[in-house]
Amino acid sequence: MSNSNSPYNQALGQRLIERSVREKIVIVGVTLDGHGDEETETSLDELALLIDTAGADVAGRLVQRRDTPDHTWYVGKGKAEELRDLCLMVDADTVVFDNELSPAQQYNLEKLLGRTAIDRTAVILDIFAQNAHTLEGKAQVELALLRYRLPRLRRGADANLSQQRGGVGARFGSGETKLEVDRRRIKNRISRLEHELEELGHTRNLQRKGRSRSGLANVVIVGYTNAGKSTLLNRLTNAGVLVENRLFATLDPTTRRLSLPGGEPVLLTDTVGFVRRLPHGLVESFKSTLEVATKADYLVHVVDGSGFDPDGQIDAVRDVLREIGAQAVPELLVFNKADLDPQAVADAVTWHPGSVGISAHAGTGIDAFLSTLSDRLRSLSTAVELLVPYGRGDVLAAIHREGEVVATTHEEDGVRVRARLTEASAGRLVEFVVGMGA
Repeated sequence: MSNSNSPYNQALGQRLIERSVREKIVIVGVTLDGHGDEETETSLDELALLIDTAGADVAGRLVQRRDTPDHTWYVGKGKAEELRDLCLMVDADTVVFDNELSPAQQYNLEKLLGRTAIDRTAVILDIFAQNAHTLEGKAQVELALLRYRLPRLRRGADANLSQQRGGVGARFGSGETKLEVDRRRIKNRISRLEHELEELGHTRNLQRKGRSRSGLANVVIVGYTNAGKSTLLNRLTNAGVLVENRLFATLDPTTRRLSLPGGEPVLLTDTVGFVRRLPHGLVESFKSTLEVATKADYLVHVVDGSGFDPDGQIDAVRDVLREIGAQAVPELLVFNKADLDPQAVADAVTWHPGSVGISAHAGTGIDAFLSTLSDRLRSLSTAVELLVPYGRGDVLAAIHREGEVVATTHEEDGVRVRARLTEASAGRLVEFVVGMGA
């Protein structure tokens, strides 16, 4: 799908050169009216983790409290000059703002500082660019980044500083200075990517319909990045999904079949992790992938119970779920990493009735989790009674494959089966349904 001249392929060649040297980054956070200093510091700590994941080092940190952002530099003039001095002192390559910069603010900062200035969104896009492996994942990331870069194109060599150099937030971009040519090329590329993703989305919908015809319940794992979603999928299904202690290690969804304690099979899907203030453009570009959550029968919401702010992470995930229209899908909260902090996980379960605590890494609590999930799904299924002729072994096999068989009795006309089935399965087998099961 991507050609050799695409920004994605240009980025790959660029990164091979940059791997040996880690950039020095100064991070900046602004506490605006209505927000607290602790919130800013926590967000900056997370930004530092994001930068480390992107392959750079934080060499300095600067914070300021303001009622509103300065329209020129976001921070005040005095703080901007202090930032310039700090960059010179630590020999920083790049400045990263935790707050979203407008194209004009980014331009003015780069002119004043004499070095690249980017925001949190650019760092997240950079990490996604590193971790996208499938055709669809690469196209989604490239689309999000091109949408981000388009309004930031400016005329003149100074304005192209961040496009012409390498480093965090600059994985893509041709470095051209012909403004209109750049804009036209990017718009054309965006149009092609949108068309390609639409076709891939159509294929994904066909695959999803095929799975729904199987009659199996669809369970989707969601959660904050690095909460342990892939570890849980591997623990339950031996899926072999890459597991790393880093943010956004998983971008491409993986689906595996899982048999619950009662014997009923379900489809279990891992998804990309969420993060606070996940860029809207990224959510929009990944919508076809994230839609798997909107079609789920149940969400398994994995939370790092040993983390600093589990409730904040829960809120961030639910914000994204609302943005993609999945807020109405029922969820089971699962507090993970009990092996790291058993008491914190136990407390979190106490504060959130109906949740469960586990260690996906060590395997503790998994049986209780599966039992709870089985009960939750059972409450969504329909109890039916079917009479299956003796010659229809295929129907009996389908009932066992798609649902939970409660009891069977052999009668003169066939096998009477009491089972719990999804609505889809019950609808397909309606000619054999003789009543409601017990």
